Amino acid sequence: MSRILNLINVHVRRDLSAYRGIARLPLRTICCTSRKRGKESDASTVLGKRWKDTAETVIIGGGCVGVSLAYHLAKGGMKDVVLLEKSELTAGSTWHAAGLTTYYHPGINLKKVHYDSIKLYESLEAETGQAVGFHQPGSVRIAATPARVDEMKYQMTRTHWHVTEQYFIGPEKVHELFPLLDVNKVLAGLYTPGDGHIDPYSLTMALAAGARMYGAQIYNPAPVTGLNPTADGKWDVQTPHGTIRANRIVNATGFWAREVGKLIGFDHPTIPVHHQYVVTATVPEVKALKKELPVIRDLEGSYYLRQERDGLLFGPYEKMEKMVLQDSWVREGVPPGFGKELFESDLDRIMEHVEMAMEMVPVLKTADIINIVSGPITYTPDLLPMVGPHQGVRNYWCAIGFGYGVIHAGGIGKFLSDWIRNGEPPYDLIECDPNRYGNWADVPFMCAKARESYGFNNVVGYPKEERFAGRPTCRTSGVYELLKDKASMGLHAGWEQPHWFYKPGDEVGYNPSFKRTNWFAPVGRECKLVMEKVGVIDLTPFAKFIVKGKDSHKLLDRLFANTMPKVGLTNISHMLTPTGRVFAEVTITQLAPGEFMLITGSGSEGHDLRWIEDEAANGGYDVDISNVTDGLGVLGIAGPNSRRVLQKLTDEDMSDAGFKFLHCKSIQLAGVPVRAIRISYTGELGWELYIEQKNMAAVYQAMMEAGKDEGIDNFGTYAMNSLRLEKGFRGWGAEMNCDTNPLEAGLDYFIKLNKPADFIGKAALQEIKAKGVRRKLSYITLDTDDIDPEGNETVWHNGKVVGNTTSGAYSYSTQQSLAFAYLPLDLCSVGQKVQVELLGRKYSAMVSQEPLVLTEPTRTRLQKKAKSKA
Repeated sequence: MSRILNLINVHVRRDLSAYRGIARLPLRTICCTSRKRGKESDASTVLGKRWKDTAETVIIGGGCVGVSLAYHLAKGGMKDVVLLEKSELTAGSTWHAAGLTTYYHPGINLKKVHYDSIKLYESLEAETGQAVGFHQPGSVRIAATPARVDEMKYQMTRTHWHVTEQYFIGPEKVHELFPLLDVNKVLAGLYTPGDGHIDPYSLTMALAAGARMYGAQIYNPAPVTGLNPTADGKWDVQTPHGTIRANRIVNATGFWAREVGKLIGFDHPTIPVHHQYVVTATVPEVKALKKELPVIRDLEGSYYLRQERDGLLFGPYEKMEKMVLQDSWVREGVPPGFGKELFESDLDRIMEHVEMAMEMVPVLKTADIINIVSGPITYTPDLLPMVGPHQGVRNYWCAIGFGYGVIHAGGIGKFLSDWIRNGEPPYDLIECDPNRYGNWADVPFMCAKARESYGFNNVVGYPKEERFAGRPTCRTSGVYELLKDKASMGLHAGWEQPHWFYKPGDEVGYNPSFKRTNWFAPVGRECKLVMEKVGVIDLTPFAKFIVKGKDSHKLLDRLFANTMPKVGLTNISHMLTPTGRVFAEVTITQLAPGEFMLITGSGSEGHDLRWIEDEAANGGYDVDISNVTDGLGVLGIAGPNSRRVLQKLTDEDMSDAGFKFLHCKSIQLAGVPVRAIRISYTGELGWELYIEQKNMAAVYQAMMEAGKDEGIDNFGTYAMNSLRLEKGFRGWGAEMNCDTNPLEAGLDYFIKLNKPADFIGKAALQEIKAKGVRRKLSYITLDTDDIDPEGNETVWHNGKVVGNTTSGAYSYSTQQSLAFAYLPLDLCSVGQKVQVELLGRKYSAMVSQEPLVLTEPTRTRLQKKAKSKA
């Protein structure tokens, strides 16, 4: 350790070429793109090539992500692709990155991005003739605690139904793969063959060579000084060399993303953080090895470690109270000329992790440091990048916020290229939608969250994870103050929403687990409440839009596969992509002739609004579209006694005949104007009540008072999820998304192929129907013990992977676990036996007739039918 401490300040600002052995371009100083306009110059003289004044796509930023997109667009056949780089390629975060590559991702959709990246990197050198320095020794994630072992088993079931190889291994195998490790500290490992590392500079240059080979133009130095939208949806991109008229622009500027965004009025929630890694000199024990060591990730030590030539490279993620944000760049902008510089290192800040690394890999104790690299990488509040078209302007795309740009670059370049060229995303990646953030994601929230996300980089990834930094935001409902101390809250698109409620004797607070935990019994209590009495839930996070105007009906008929409801009625409708996949599920109510209210999920607010706005603009529809989400609160009331509670507070006839299912009325409730829709995601008798935020608490308190004799109480989203699954209700983002079509998802009832309007996806869906689907969404019940499915688990049959669950829960009404799962057609029959993998164990399951519990409207209809026959 003394040898490390004596070398803290040695070689801190050295260019990485010193040990990578790669020639670097000389450092240039380029003015900050968003604050200083360079003088007009002869572009051909400065750039060495003819300037283009028009382009199909202009990509701003020459890091590995931007160059990958240029490569993929050009290779895909797009003409006139231009990339503008303010100084030189790789300047920013790319050039100093550690270059790790892995198939692993704890989520589902980003596994595809990682897979596409690695497959591209494997073939890129042969394609372009440019060496990329790609090493694939594999990687091992180390489990040193029982919770980590469970986490790895949890991740295995989320991986088996993907194409990537991944293995749960014991300590002996871990030691065989990495013999320099102290195996006494290891309980298990997660081994991923094909993982490794790549030189980021060489990778970017190979992508650039490929982009040029397929016809893309790369201009540097070419800082962007202005972005001006045109009336027809194009952009004038201003540079010192001239202006380019582009059909679309892509912001791929790394830690300059905020500054480029501000050119058009956006405050993108991205912030640079200091990340350090340490490179050692030759380690004799490493040099003596016959093959390259796999990358290891010691999750308890919160660091990664890989072989670098005959030495080692390791990089820790400090705890959030120790990590450093470069928040001055948020306030004041990136310093002019910063591009291939580093920060001063601070080994004291990471010493805790260095010591843990030395305990796990003892040869580090005597290793000499030759470099400490401390450079900026970009974080978003949730650590996921912002990828795709941005709501609020036309043809402005984002590829920003990459904390792991090297492993994302290849796959994201392909993803965005496919989306841009084909008009729809190739697969679901909504967790990276740039529109998931709104004005509520202000600078204090962003800083708190980025600090938390960095510090939590290697925490145990539990189901139903909650993180509490930066909360609450400015998005709190009118009943938040009344509920906040009674419930375990979750964050939904900036809103605080109750997950479940406490009662005396309950274990309160957030207590995550891979098995049933402290919320299990209270959620059962809430389900019983709704089934037998009456419950109230805060649904304010719903996104709410008003669409009106001369062409409103025509626009919505084009966007949605269902017919539009008549005035005063409500229905469930779906927006499809051109290839017939489910882009969104929306509740539509026609409030007045030509005026519609659209309700969608909290996480889909900007995602759905952008799609609607784009179609309205591109089709030239005469409509007015407004987002009224923040101004309207929503209370849901559900249960057999809900009608009696509401009737006490209004003169409106709330009877079944007076207020029918899927009808909407403007009523007075306790003297407060309310828009009431008879609908409930619980499947029970209920209403959604839309109220001005300022009046929400008064209505809530009036209902709670009026419902005392009816047994009224609160319930949360966990109970609602269990109840909707019992009723067989699908959920967007789980049973349906951009990876599924509505026919395989069992949404036939809502798809009107015979309606006159040529809705988006109609032709594709007709073709899918004619050919037939190859899989179907199935309803399965499971025999479990103290664990329940949640979705994305692997389904097995006769020892083979046959499908995956989409969502799951415990059915308190029928006392069993249940889930939705996609299965091949030959395994979809009721009674079919399968197995569902949960925490490394395969549980018996059976395809069942849906639903387990009939909805209230169905029960009422059957009761009326029985009476009429009596």
